Amino acid sequence: MRILYTIILSSVLLVSCHNNSGESQHQVVVSDAFLSKAVIYEVNVRQYTKEGTFKAFATHLPKLKELGVDILWFMPIHPIGKLKRKGELGSYYSISDYRGVNPEFGTLDDFKSLVDAAHDLDMLVMIDLVAGHTAWDHSWISTHPEWYLKDDLGNIIPPNPDWTDVAGLNFENKDMLQALENDMAYWVAEVGIDGYRCDAAYNISIPFWKKAIARLNSIKPVVMLAESDGNHKGGYPLIELFELSYDWPGHAVLNQIAKGERKASDLEKHLLSVQQKYSPEHSVMSFTTNHDENSWNGTVFERLGDAAEIMSVLTYIMPGTPLIYSGQEYGLDKRLAFFEKDFIPKKASSYMALFTKLNTLKKTSDALDVGKGAADINFLENENTDVIALSRNKGDDTLIFVGNLSNVPQQISLADNGTYRDVFTDEEVQINSLNLGPWAYRLVKK
Repeated sequence: MRILYTIILSSVLLVSCHNNSGESQHQVVVSDAFLSKAVIYEVNVRQYTKEGTFKAFATHLPKLKELGVDILWFMPIHPIGKLKRKGELGSYYSISDYRGVNPEFGTLDDFKSLVDAAHDLDMLVMIDLVAGHTAWDHSWISTHPEWYLKDDLGNIIPPNPDWTDVAGLNFENKDMLQALENDMAYWVAEVGIDGYRCDAAYNISIPFWKKAIARLNSIKPVVMLAESDGNHKGGYPLIELFELSYDWPGHAVLNQIAKGERKASDLEKHLLSVQQKYSPEHSVMSFTTNHDENSWNGTVFERLGDAAEIMSVLTYIMPGTPLIYSGQEYGLDKRLAFFEKDFIPKKASSYMALFTKLNTLKKTSDALDVGKGAADINFLENENTDVIALSRNKGDDTLIFVGNLSNVPQQISLADNGTYRDVFTDEEVQINSLNLGPWAYRLVKK
């Protein structure tokens, strides 16, 4: 199933009995044209503002619109379990009620107002679906213990021994899966969200996803992002049920190149494999960081060092849908606490201008389109394994990227005598002979 997205302005005020604050005047409907140029922003509500609330975050929506964000993915917004909780505030991913709202963030009406405000700015809203486990004080523990994983002695257990704050769900239990589907439908029908980022989507069977996604789309078209790739359980047949999936392998290659463990030629091989293994209508999500990477594996500057900027640019140039994690545009250079209150400083950073430019390019250049009618990718003849040179093309629109993916200067000769315009500096350049410093690049438009 491939559902397509667009945002259409509605001239009629929609009235709903479930939203006391008055609903958005925008009707969010999904079309391919929207997703082909979309940029996703992962929202960490707890850490985004000092207040850590929906209302406080809502004041930043105009800035995110100006940045060029199209889809807001909210990390789990549900109440966090208190039993066996880790840290003072607990993990967002230890959920005690799939239909509830974390009171630290505000009320259900606060969240509905936030969804409406995002729709008014032509942004879609996804929330995190954590289907693999619940908190130990979720009501299902007492009312339906048979819905959980158990050891040989009949004790409910975590899905992973290190995840002591959660109880693993039994995906063989059809009643549990139906209840989960009902909770998913609630947020689409009653709150108006536009889809889900599905945590560890590979844990649940293909039949479940087929049934659940069909039901959601019967309410209204939704966008579904699978935290999975073709190498996980279920493989490509699973992720093809979703509009989007994670490019975990590509993320790993970027990290390894930054560490000097792999070459630019390895990235080229990966990008070729994506074109061969995924259907043309499916889009992989490209990223340099997210909530897990930042908190557990380090900031982009810790992991990528001087390569942080060029890798960020590559997440837009590679065929896919780019992701920005909370604070990246402010040059976030600290690991955010996962179980405690923290704060993302809103400081001046060159990354604000960089991402704004890249987001504008994503929307205005057909050469970066994904999904149905995706732009082509072609690799330019180049014998230097530390340099990647490629073009993205669609119709009359062409972008060329040449990047030095090493920590030493490189000289590049390409069989191209054309004149181009640098996307960032607007100067005219020729790319047949380039001298690029460590981690330097050129992005030019024909």
